[in-house]
Amino acid sequence: MSKALGLLSGGLDSSLAAMALKRQGVEVTCIAFVTPFFGAGRARKAAQQMDIPLKIQDISEIHLEMLKNPRYGYGKNLNPCIDCHALMFRLAAEIMDAEGFDFLFSGEVLGQRPMSQNANALKAVAKHAGCPDRILRPLSARLLPITPMEEQGLVDREQLLDIQGRSRKRQEALAKEWGLEDYPSSGGGCLLTEKSFTGRLRDLLTHHPECTPNDVELLKVGRQFRLSPRAKLTLGRNESDNDAIQDLLRPGHALVRARGVAGPLGLVSGRPEADDLQTACALVAAYGKGRDRSELTVEVRQGDEVSNLAVAPMDRSQAREIQVE
Repeated sequence: MSKALGLLSGGLDSSLAAMALKRQGVEVTCIAFVTPFFGAGRARKAAQQMDIPLKIQDISEIHLEMLKNPRYGYGKNLNPCIDCHALMFRLAAEIMDAEGFDFLFSGEVLGQRPMSQNANALKAVAKHAGCPDRILRPLSARLLPITPMEEQGLVDREQLLDIQGRSRKRQEALAKEWGLEDYPSSGGGCLLTEKSFTGRLRDLLTHHPECTPNDVELLKVGRQFRLSPRAKLTLGRNESDNDAIQDLLRPGHALVRARGVAGPLGLVSGRPEADDLQTACALVAAYGKGRDRSELTVEVRQGDEVSNLAVAPMDRSQAREIQVE
């Protein structure tokens, strides 16, 4: 029995690819990668439904470095799909070699995404990953050149599929036929394809190119304000945001909160100077219960050092001018 390791996002296509191989007797294991932009929740659910073993690996740091300068560029937003798939295949190939899998597979469909899933893009992914002869795309395999795995009899080409294009009708019919009842709708799953998030990310990469996964996690929280080219403020909208800010606090950050009134918690990151902290305090004052007062005292906590600044709450219209969307 041949052994295959597959990339599993938890979406319909990657799930069907795994099932197509499992149904013909291949011993299938899947792997889901975790970054600040996508997690493994959907993959866990899909693997459990299909009764397939799942490996999970956090690749946040190496993925972020790739994102800063992708060889094949970005899609519509900040999604470097070709480079991302190649990176995941390269990392999966290391596991394949170490643990004795025969080949890798994924749920990519020829022509489903014009830029990243055409024949040339699929070939570029495999070549860039460093294992061009050991990647199988079961859903479109019969439309692609025959692979060594098929030639060697590790898989039966006749039982593979010839799906192409953007329609999901064939996939949905197969899901019904094969008993795959619970799967997510198409699209979504990756923050790099969402315009509302990538505006924040572009700002971070522009002003803080040495940013870390922790900096990216902060982008998911509350409101974001560009204080200066040196520093930015993450400002909570609610208690959940405030809790997330506390969890993401790291050395070098400053916590900012108005004293004596209810209001948001702010976190200043980057390389703030005194005027950045003054602006941050005015913003924190502007979004709390004391925003109508002429002056508020705002606490600034940097490590073990605590100071208090008396500030006038910033006018909301002025605040919106420096808000990062």
